[in-house]
Amino acid sequence: MIDPRRLRILRAVADHRTVTAAAAALYLTPSAVSQQLAALEQETGHALLTRSGRGVRLTAAGEILLAHTHEVLAQLERAEAELAAYAGGTAGDVTVAAFATGIAEVLAPAIARLAREHPGLRLRVRDAEGDESLPLVLDGEADIALAVEYRGAPGADDGRLSVVPLYAEPFDAVLPAGHPLADLPEVSLPDLSDADWVGQYPGNPCHDVTLLACELAGFQPRFRHSSDDFRAVTALVGAGAGVALVPRSALRGMDLKEVQVRPVTGLPATRRVFAATRRGAETHPLLAPILGALTREASRLDTRG
Repeated sequence: MIDPRRLRILRAVADHRTVTAAAAALYLTPSAVSQQLAALEQETGHALLTRSGRGVRLTAAGEILLAHTHEVLAQLERAEAELAAYAGGTAGDVTVAAFATGIAEVLAPAIARLAREHPGLRLRVRDAEGDESLPLVLDGEADIALAVEYRGAPGADDGRLSVVPLYAEPFDAVLPAGHPLADLPEVSLPDLSDADWVGQYPGNPCHDVTLLACELAGFQPRFRHSSDDFRAVTALVGAGAGVALVPRSALRGMDLKEVQVRPVTGLPATRRVFAATRRGAETHPLLAPILGALTREASRLDTRG
């Protein structure tokens, strides 16, 4: 019989592409991971991995087993959820990984609501960029991720995750106060094609959104300065270092005296935010109230027309 614990290891290796990275994510030694994978191959009677450059990839048999692994682990999550519900599990610790603006705008108000409605829930918040929280959930280091769509993000049909859409918001153009376009009610991205840009680092989902929006407008933005902190981005724009696109909610509460903020015409850049749990865990009595609270708080921010 196949040991489900070894299936978790197989999925971690498939996600991280190397035994060493999978071992680090699972808090195991690489030799322990290799031993468990060897045992899994003995259990199944098939070679499941093959070398690929410096990493590994699944064989055809490994891909078949991985597809079943998603279902098996999701069913185990459902079993844990039902047992917790049966036991009246309304008290316990839950770790939520979220990006900074999501914490301020959605998660913090949700925590305040949950403190009143579900006092037995004890939330632990972990600050993670929009592309970092999903691996934390898949590796078991967090229970819920508050994440942002990005290139390469798992799709809605991903067998590992259950996804709850929360809100979508536009990016506004942030211009120095004396910029020639600052007097216009709206800004067209092609008019900024010759400008210097302030943006996030590559790999940050907001960098991807800005890059894609400019590409659709017919140009490659010339990034001169980079920061993942929106306050720093806005301060650089105010100092005349360039222009930027910033999610609308990230501008709330900022000192904007040195900049002008304008909506973008045409096909606007949009940040889409969602919550995710391991598939099967969404009905767990500790997680379902949190997902509900996040959904209610996010409804205040949703700007989809």
